[in-house]
Amino acid sequence: MSYSKLRALIVLSAAMLMTVLDGSIVTVAMPAMQRDLGFTPAGLSWTVNAYLIAFGGLLLLSGRLGDLVGRKKMFLAGNAVFAAASLLAGAATGPGLLIAARFLQGVGSAMASAVVLGILVTLFTEPGERARAIGVFSFTGAAGASIGQVLGGVLTDALSWHWIFFINVPIGIATVALAIKAIPADEGAGLAGGADVFGALLVTAGLMLGIYTVVKIEEYGWLAAHTLGLGAVSIVLLAAFLVRQATARTPLMPLRILRSRNVSGANLVQMLTLSAMFAFQIIVALYMQKVLGYGALATGLAMLPAAVAIGGVSLFVSARLNTRFGARAVLVAGLVLLLGAMGWLTRVPVQASYAIDLLPVMLLIAGGGLVLPALTTLGMSGAKADEAGLASGLFNTTQQIGMALGVAVLSTLAASRTGDLLASGASEAVALTGGYRLAFTVSAGLLVAALVVSLAVLRRPAPAPEPEQVALATS
Repeated sequence: MSYSKLRALIVLSAAMLMTVLDGSIVTVAMPAMQRDLGFTPAGLSWTVNAYLIAFGGLLLLSGRLGDLVGRKKMFLAGNAVFAAASLLAGAATGPGLLIAARFLQGVGSAMASAVVLGILVTLFTEPGERARAIGVFSFTGAAGASIGQVLGGVLTDALSWHWIFFINVPIGIATVALAIKAIPADEGAGLAGGADVFGALLVTAGLMLGIYTVVKIEEYGWLAAHTLGLGAVSIVLLAAFLVRQATARTPLMPLRILRSRNVSGANLVQMLTLSAMFAFQIIVALYMQKVLGYGALATGLAMLPAAVAIGGVSLFVSARLNTRFGARAVLVAGLVLLLGAMGWLTRVPVQASYAIDLLPVMLLIAGGGLVLPALTTLGMSGAKADEAGLASGLFNTTQQIGMALGVAVLSTLAASRTGDLLASGASEAVALTGGYRLAFTVSAGLLVAALVVSLAVLRRPAPAPEPEQVALATS
């Protein structure tokens, strides 16, 4: 890997790290923000929801705009917006200003994140080199998710919650400054190549409304008029968008991208897998604290082997396996490991031994270090050079939808089962464990579905185009 490509990879990974950190670092500081700014409990959730709605709703549009106006321009603009919004969030003196700043952070994150993979796959065209770059990129995401809560706690305790946002400002400025030289320029196809304004309004409104509906399911319930009504409107808007793309002269999202089995299949597998992995990311931590009585520090240390395993596999193993056996085979192997982890969790007892009941899970979860790079390779393999930003935006969109669905489905099922057990006279620990077991069982089912789709739909990616072909396609 040449120095110029390595420098670009570092810049792209730094931007990814900043986005992932922001997603987890805020949760630790929420109690302090509520105390200082006078948030109501319902209002406090909007410090997360405002970001998620903007981020998830704008990824697809941002990815396509990156193809049209230039992915480098979109990346630079997104990081600049994110840094400015972080400064505004850190200086917030009331709930309204903080929520507005969080929405703007989501806008900036969407603009930058939507094109990162598009830049990566057009920059790294040789299969082995691309596999290594994707492995490093995936490791950055895993590392960011692992250290976000720890860093949030340190900054909040040592300084104040304001600094969880202020720290993004110098990182964002440095990323923009380095990216100007590190990332090759691309002109884009021009807005005339896909300036479907009406289609953009339909997809953005549909995705934002859909994500809002999902994140409010826990509050309103699945069968409430709020959920069913807004969910139906969201589906109608997205269906209208697809109809519009099939008939528009210059579609925002050419539907031919979905004809690729690897693109459509990888996005579906990612949605199923990330929905399932919410059970590990959140519910395992809740089980350790609420049932086993672990403190926050003990929980973090207990989950550290999982973070090390995922990071180590994605950084040192996944690229070699992808190059030798192909991304599809590696994906299947990773899903089998994750399925083993979820299967092990379905039997967790009320009084658990860490070495017997939890440590095997922390090691099996290393399958995530195989799954994420393989999915990225497959999800981007069918995209033409002038549609790489769109494919990147689509891939990130399904990622956000998968996580949002995981939160809504698994947390609701676990809470419902716990409530039923409490009503039947079970102790709190037994009831909680029963609810968590149900969530783990459903997660295992989702991973089985992901495995079936992987075997039935996905194919070994075609060889990457030669650098000269990519250069011609993007010139």
